[in-house]
Amino acid sequence: MLQFEIAKDTCTKCGLCATDCVANIIDLDSGYPHISAEKERSCLKCRHCLAICPTAALSILGNKPEQNLELKGNLPEPQQLETLIRGRRSIRHYKDENLEPEFMQRLLDVAWQAPTGVNARQVQFSVIDDKDALANFREETYAGLARLNEVGWMIDEWAMYATFVKSWQNKGTDVLFRGAPHLIVASAPRNGPTPLADCLIALSYFELFAQSLGVGTVWSGLAKDAIDEMVPELRNKLGIPEEHLVGQVMAFGMPAIQYQRTVENGAANIVRFKG
Repeated sequence: MLQFEIAKDTCTKCGLCATDCVANIIDLDSGYPHISAEKERSCLKCRHCLAICPTAALSILGNKPEQNLELKGNLPEPQQLETLIRGRRSIRHYKDENLEPEFMQRLLDVAWQAPTGVNARQVQFSVIDDKDALANFREETYAGLARLNEVGWMIDEWAMYATFVKSWQNKGTDVLFRGAPHLIVASAPRNGPTPLADCLIALSYFELFAQSLGVGTVWSGLAKDAIDEMVPELRNKLGIPEEHLVGQVMAFGMPAIQYQRTVENGAANIVRFKG
């Protein structure tokens, strides 16, 4: 059941919910918005109808207007958002401390709001939220890579990992996780509509919100390959289902350094259609 409910004392019958309905299933035949039982299965659960209602008269899927944030007066100034995007940098030096659990949960809950293909919402976050747990996971990762190196597996495109292992063993240099206290892996079912895109978008949302709160992040394709292709038993430790595609891996935590300004990358590379 969609629990599509209209507060008739506040509904103005403006029809915006029906106009913006992606599935085109909201009827106005009786004056007030309505979804017939036979059309409910077509709902994408996007809740555009709830978001667009100007008088907060519409509820759906048990979600009421008062449970959500008002947009008017609460959005960042464009210049602030531009500075955040331009100033985002990969952090490779971290403080040896955990984020508070409530703080961590807030980051994950906000990242979960990221859009997904067909609103499938199938992304899974596998999270290491304790620095000691990540320290153990780090040791297991490098130990697994060392075993591969010992049997001569690391050749061709994997040869650089032998160097990473030696750097870790000889100097304690952590190239894969950059000494971060936390890790997040985004995965989604391979047979979903857009699994890779969904994972990358979710982590992009996570990163921008994290950096707005002073939390540093670094994308690690190296760690992703180690976990997903080289030492696959690590997938099981992270609770990643076998049928999931691993989209990407990100290490994060409180930065031990602070950047002072943006670094401009020049004009965008654009090709405009002139048909």
